[in-house]
Amino acid sequence: MHQRQLSISLYLNYFVHGIGLIILTQNMQALGQHWQTPLATVSYVISGIGIGRLFAYFILGNLSDRFGRKVFVNIGMASYLIFFLGMAVVTNIQVAYGLAILAGVANSALDSGTYTTFIEMGGRQGSANVLLKAFMSAGEFLLPLLVANLEAQQLWYGWSFMLAAVILLVNGVLLNRQHFPVRNQANASASALAVRQQISHGRRWLATIGLAGYGYTSMAIMILYTQWISLFATRTFHFSAILAHWLLSLYSIGSISGVLVIFWLLRRGVAETKLLVAMNVGSLVALLVICYSPIAGLSMIAALAFGFTAAGGVMQVALNLFIKLYPQVKGRVTGIYFTFGSIASFTIPLITGWLSQQNVALAMRFDLLIGVAGIGCVGLAAWAIRSPKSLSQERQRINHIDQQIVRLLNERFDTVTSIGELKQQQQLPVLDQQREQRVLHQVAAKSKQTAHTPYLQAIYQAIMRNSRAYQTDLHDLHKEEINHD
Repeated sequence: MHQRQLSISLYLNYFVHGIGLIILTQNMQALGQHWQTPLATVSYVISGIGIGRLFAYFILGNLSDRFGRKVFVNIGMASYLIFFLGMAVVTNIQVAYGLAILAGVANSALDSGTYTTFIEMGGRQGSANVLLKAFMSAGEFLLPLLVANLEAQQLWYGWSFMLAAVILLVNGVLLNRQHFPVRNQANASASALAVRQQISHGRRWLATIGLAGYGYTSMAIMILYTQWISLFATRTFHFSAILAHWLLSLYSIGSISGVLVIFWLLRRGVAETKLLVAMNVGSLVALLVICYSPIAGLSMIAALAFGFTAAGGVMQVALNLFIKLYPQVKGRVTGIYFTFGSIASFTIPLITGWLSQQNVALAMRFDLLIGVAGIGCVGLAAWAIRSPKSLSQERQRINHIDQQIVRLLNERFDTVTSIGELKQQQQLPVLDQQREQRVLHQVAAKSKQTAHTPYLQAIYQAIMRNSRAYQTDLHDLHKEEINHD
């Protein structure tokens, strides 16, 4: 199995998926003209995507555990292919609604096969799931530019659908040349399995409740923001239309930035529970500023921060953690998690639509309640999953610290080499007693634990002793080279 080639194909699917998420909304006017229907009817067709997701996630997640991930990735690609080709030419509204439902099924099938595949690749591939969000965002960013260009050139709107279909066809050939990892194998991370074994059955259920609930709140907080921020900013704070839309663009920029940072942090071994709690607290603070600050500059900074913390891949981080609790039924867990997200995509527009009839600000500020609920969910999961320190975990931490120490010592010896050369040029002795005493005094001053100080000084004495030996060896080697010449 060539993991890199398989990963590229899986990521490319999510670039197309990002296009699929917004292609109907971006072509609403063109589709309305083609179907000779009002925009409200087009909006009704778009709702079919949510229906397809709601009914398909749990079923397809369970089936992927039984029949394999590759089957469902292919089902997702085939479903999207039919959606793109059919929606470009369909004229019957009922058929269009059926195609929209099929797009929701495609979304569900891809998620059931892809997230689980990255986990089953082993190593730290769980962090690779976070990058799926970046590829989705790339598709969502580029499609509006393509649609705007087609409109400006007065070209057929269906070319945007055809482009996505062509990418899927080419990628389908590439993906089916690859072998997928064995399904339902346990996580390669020994520490993750150790955590699962250490927590009790009751605490595992609490973590399950918290993470499933977060599947709802993490989707809800993003849907509500993207739906109401522009209208809220113009009506409540009287921002200009350009600034109101810019708050959504900044959210998208923050989202992509957050994906890259979270991916890097996961690769560095930062605990998923710590990330989830920190990001959710950060998103709530940013949301408070957005909801109550009439200062445009502050709102812009908060919008960027909100995108970074709320939409920068934390949903995928929580899914990784959820899967680690039940490594033998990854597909089922993925289905459960995204089913709760689908419920959010169905219920939040209904709730906020009712609230907006009273006040648009009330609808927007309802997001604060969701943010608090999200913190509660991840806090519950983090508490339930916590485990006592183990010897293996502490040794892993030591190993990570040792890697940093060795890197810094290499840099120190490089500097020692330069200092040795300068001493030779100035004909100074290798040993500088006063300098070494100053180093030891600095070590004592910077030591945070008095009990550690004598041991730290002993370590530094050993470092300086070996540095002198290294300088002496370099000096002797230099002499031999001169004599040889």
